[in-house]
Amino acid sequence: MKYSIALTYPSHGKPAEVLSLGSVPLAEAGPETATIRMLAAVIQPSDMGMILGKYGKLPSLPAVAGREGVGVVEAVGDKVTGIQPGDWVRMPEEAGVWRHRVVAPAADLFPIPSDIPLEMAAMAFINPPTAWRILRDAHLNAGDWLIQNGANSAVGQFVIQMARHLDLKTINVVRRAELIEPLKALGADAVVLEDSGYEKKIAEITGGASVQLGLNSIGGESASRLIRTLGFKGTLVTFGAMTFEPIRFPTRELIFNQIQLTGFWLDRWYRESSRERIQVMQDKIHSLMRSGSIKAPVADRFPLSRFREALAASEQPRLGKILLLPDDEA
Repeated sequence: MKYSIALTYPSHGKPAEVLSLGSVPLAEAGPETATIRMLAAVIQPSDMGMILGKYGKLPSLPAVAGREGVGVVEAVGDKVTGIQPGDWVRMPEEAGVWRHRVVAPAADLFPIPSDIPLEMAAMAFINPPTAWRILRDAHLNAGDWLIQNGANSAVGQFVIQMARHLDLKTINVVRRAELIEPLKALGADAVVLEDSGYEKKIAEITGGASVQLGLNSIGGESASRLIRTLGFKGTLVTFGAMTFEPIRFPTRELIFNQIQLTGFWLDRWYRESSRERIQVMQDKIHSLMRSGSIKAPVADRFPLSRFREALAASEQPRLGKILLLPDDEA
């Protein structure tokens, strides 16, 4: 029996309390499997939700933590085609990603081009697809305006850059003034502070144009403000709830402006989409990464053995993701 170092949790609870670093058995390698060594993994809010037991899908316990990362293929079975040792692939989420190695069915793996930056490759499968799908599926026209709260989040930053690529204009709501210039540097058309009364100045910001799409990842009063900015038959898409506060039912806007409220969950989109459709989207995202059209800052990097420091860093205000690395790569 072979083993791998991994971060596991035996029960749901606060990540710093239930996570521990230890050895887990590797699945038996076979003719149709691949052995993958983790190169870099991302700490996502949904990772915390899973460990807490509050996410929309939960693995069986005990579980290896982590959803997103990139690995390199070390070995393949003699019946495997399409991938070979040295190739980069997405670390298989079902097995847990915060681990040094994993053995998985080769047919389930998604390849990653090795000509994009490694750290971008690690974060290519959750935040960029969320931003891309929401923007593309909204069917906006070139020049249309959208507004989002939590604009400094990873998804928010990808929305800004992808909207620029699609010739859309963005209003971006943040809570700290020091975030204004970094987001403008990414291509934001307007950046406003949460409590500034911006919802009363939308016509001034857009030059009289209507805002047709709002993206909500906060909830509570922040979401209500977004709703009040939307034009006739505008849509608010909720894909997160950072404050866990309910959104007040916007009776006036629903009746007189026929505002539509909907939600988006990338996990469901993945489940309902063919592998071919997923690959087409990933190819586009990789192309945007390769060309530099989308970038994402990394706030810090930690080896798995320093996971408690990594968790603490992920809870601090920052502009960028926290990455986990295998100890020999840190």
